[in-house]
Amino acid sequence: MNDTKTKQSTEDLAILEQLNNDYVHSDQFNDVQRFSELLAEDFVVQTPGVTRNRAEFLEYIAKPRPFEDLAAHDVKIRILSDVALIHARATYTMLADGSAQEALYTDTYQKRDGGWVCVSACAIAPGT
Repeated sequence: MNDTKTKQSTEDLAILEQLNNDYVHSDQFNDVQRFSELLAEDFVVQTPGVTRNRAEFLEYIAKPRPFEDLAAHDVKIRILSDVALIHARATYTMLADGSAQEALYTDTYQKRDGGWVCVSACAIAPGT
């Protein structure tokens, strides 16, 4: 890999790591404003039994979160040209009964107009 590609990949990796951290933090703390910056206009999210578009997801995020202590683990970022996949495991505690839960997720980002935006998210999680 040439130096330009290496530098770009390193920069993109750092940006995507921060975007993933922002996504997780925004989910935990109802940060609709930050999500509106992260999500592409054509964003779609799928969780068990539910598909939401961008507007529906932002409305969902605005509601009180049913969990606390959301954290991402085993984060793997794969950059595939102008698309990046972020695979990870999330842990959290349900407020209703204090049970520890775990989910798997894959977020898809695309580089548009020089910046990365989340175009798709898919989570495999109980109770979502």
